[in-house]
Amino acid sequence: MSLSKPTFFTHLKSLLRTHHHHHNPLSPATTSLRHLSFATPEDAAAERRRRKRRLRIEPPLNALRSNTQSQPRPNPNSNPNAPKIPEHVSVLTGNRLNLHNRILKLIRENDLQEAVLLTRHSVYSNCKPAIFTCNAVMAACLRQSKYAELLNLHRFITQAAIAANIVTYNLVINTYMDCRKIDTAMEHYKQLIDSAPFDPNTTTYRIVIKGLVDDNRLEKALEIKDEMISKGFEADPIVYSYLMSGQAKNEDHDGIFKLFEELKEKLGGFVDNGVVYGSVMKGYFMKGMEKEAMECCADVLGEGSKVKMSAVAYNSVLDALFKNGKFDDALKLFDEMLERHNPPKLLTVNLGTYNVMVDGYCAEKRFDDAVKVFSSMGEKRCYPDTLSYNNLIQQLCDNGLLGKAEELYNGMSEKGVSADEYTFVVLMDTCFKEDRPDDAAAYYKTMIESKLRPNLGVYNRLMSELVKVGKVDEAKSFFDMMVPKLRMDDDSYKFIMKALFDIKKHDEVLEIIGRMLREDPLDFSDELQEFVREELRKEEREDDLVKLMADVEREKAEAAAKEAEEAERAKASARAAVSSLLPSKLFGDAENEKDEVVAEMGDGERDAANGTVTAS
Repeated sequence: MSLSKPTFFTHLKSLLRTHHHHHNPLSPATTSLRHLSFATPEDAAAERRRRKRRLRIEPPLNALRSNTQSQPRPNPNSNPNAPKIPEHVSVLTGNRLNLHNRILKLIRENDLQEAVLLTRHSVYSNCKPAIFTCNAVMAACLRQSKYAELLNLHRFITQAAIAANIVTYNLVINTYMDCRKIDTAMEHYKQLIDSAPFDPNTTTYRIVIKGLVDDNRLEKALEIKDEMISKGFEADPIVYSYLMSGQAKNEDHDGIFKLFEELKEKLGGFVDNGVVYGSVMKGYFMKGMEKEAMECCADVLGEGSKVKMSAVAYNSVLDALFKNGKFDDALKLFDEMLERHNPPKLLTVNLGTYNVMVDGYCAEKRFDDAVKVFSSMGEKRCYPDTLSYNNLIQQLCDNGLLGKAEELYNGMSEKGVSADEYTFVVLMDTCFKEDRPDDAAAYYKTMIESKLRPNLGVYNRLMSELVKVGKVDEAKSFFDMMVPKLRMDDDSYKFIMKALFDIKKHDEVLEIIGRMLREDPLDFSDELQEFVREELRKEEREDDLVKLMADVEREKAEAAAKEAEEAERAKASARAAVSSLLPSKLFGDAENEKDEVVAEMGDGERDAANGTVTAS
C-alpha cells in the first residue's frame, strides 16, 4: 500500500505523540528533517560533537587532496643524459659483498684475468657488482700496467650504466697520464669538472699535476694548482713537490724557492712534510750553495727534527744527493733508510727508492750493482712494476749490455710483471743496433701476439731495418700482418712497394693494390697511383694496372647486380609466402570474381555485359 506525502507525515507525527508523549509536541512550522534522524535533539547534538571529534582525528578526503597538491613535488630529472649518482658503500651487503670479497681474493692471488672476467660476467647477472668492486679490479690493472684491460673494463661498466665515483675518474685519468695520452686525460678531467655530480679531490689534482709536469707542461700544471686553491682546497705539499721538481727539471732555482715560500705562507710559516725538501736542496745546489744544501739535509734528517719523513720524502732527498755528486752520502742515507724501515709502523723504503738507487748506480756506470739492488727489493716487500723494469732495461741497452737486459726481460714473467710496448721497442731497436735482425723481428712478433698495439712509427722502423739487411720477404710478411691492425699512410705503402719493385716482384705489388681496391679504394690515392704507374712503366707493365682496376670494377658491378637479384628474389619469395597464407579475395582477385559473376548470368545478360546485341 502506498501513502501520499501528507498522509506519511501525519502518520509519523502520531507515532511521535504515541511513543514520546513526555515531549512537547512540535508545531509543523518548526519540524525539521534533522529531527527525523534522531530520537531527541540531545542525540543530534551528541552526533554533531562526535563528528567534530572524528574530523579532528581523520580529516576529510578533500582536505587531504588540497594538502597534497599544495606540497611541493620533487622535480624529476628532465635530462636523461645527466650523470647518475654513484652508489654508497652501504650497498656492499649480502651477495654483493660476497662477490666483492671473492674478486678481492682473486686479486690477492694475482689472478687478475679471472677477476676481470668475473666482474664482467657479473654485470648482467642477478648480483651486479658495485662500483667499489669495479674500482678494485681497475686499480689492480693500473698497478700491473695493464692499461688496455683497465680501459676496456671501464668502457664496459659505463655501457652497463654503473655510475662512476671519484675513484673511478682518478683511475682513468691516471691511466691516460701513464700512457702519455695527456690530452685524453685532460678531457676526462674537464668532464669531471663540468658534468660529474661530485667534485674532484686532492688525489685528482695530484694525478693531473704530476702528469702535466712529467710531460713538460709546467705552465698548465701551475694553472691547475691555482684552480685547486681557488676551489677552497688547502695547499698540498705533494702537489707543490711535483711543481718544484718540474722547476728543478727546467733548472729554474728561482721558481723552486718561489713555490716553497708560497707553500710556507699558506701553511703558517713552516712545512712539516719532508716531501718538498729534496727540491729545496736541488735549488741550493743549482745556485752553487752546497753548504746550505747539506745543512738543509741535516736539519731535515737530524735528531729532533719536526719534519715528517715518508718514503717519498726520503726518495726526494736521496735523488738530490745522487744528482749532485754526493754519491757516498746517498749510499749512507740508503743504508739508514733500510735500517729504519719497519712496516707497517714506519715505511721509509718503497719501489721509488730502488728506482732512484738504480739511476744512481747507472749514472756511476756500476751496472752490476744496479741489477743487484734492483733484484734485492723483494727483501723489503717491494715489488717491481713494468715502468721500473723498463727504466733499468733501457739503461742497460743504452750502455751495450743487451744480454743483461734480456735476462731481466726473461725474468719479468716470474715476478708477475707483463712487458708493454716500450719494453719490446727498446729490445727491438737494440737488437737492430747489435746486428741481430732476426731477434728484433721476433720481439716485434711477440709484441703483436701479446695483443699490444705498436704505433706506425715503430712499424716503419721495423720495415726499414729489415729491408736494409735484405730481408724483404720478412718485411712483406709483417706488412700483411699489420695492414688490418694499422692505418697505413702513403709513405708506408710506397716503402714496401718500392722494396718489392726493386727485387722484381711486381705481381706481389699488384696483389697489394688489388686488395686495396677491393677493401678500401680510398687508400689507393692519386699520389700512390702515380708512383705505381711510374714503377710499372719502367718494366712496360703499365697496362697491368689498368686491367687490374677494370677487373675490380667489373667484379664490384657483378657483385652489386647479384646482390640486387638476390634481394628481388627474396622479396618475391616473401610475397609468395604471404599469398599462400591469406585468402585470395583479400588481394582483390578481379579475374576470379568476374568468372563467378559471368557463370551466374543468363545468355542475354552475358551478351549485354559483353556489349553485343542478339538479333531476334
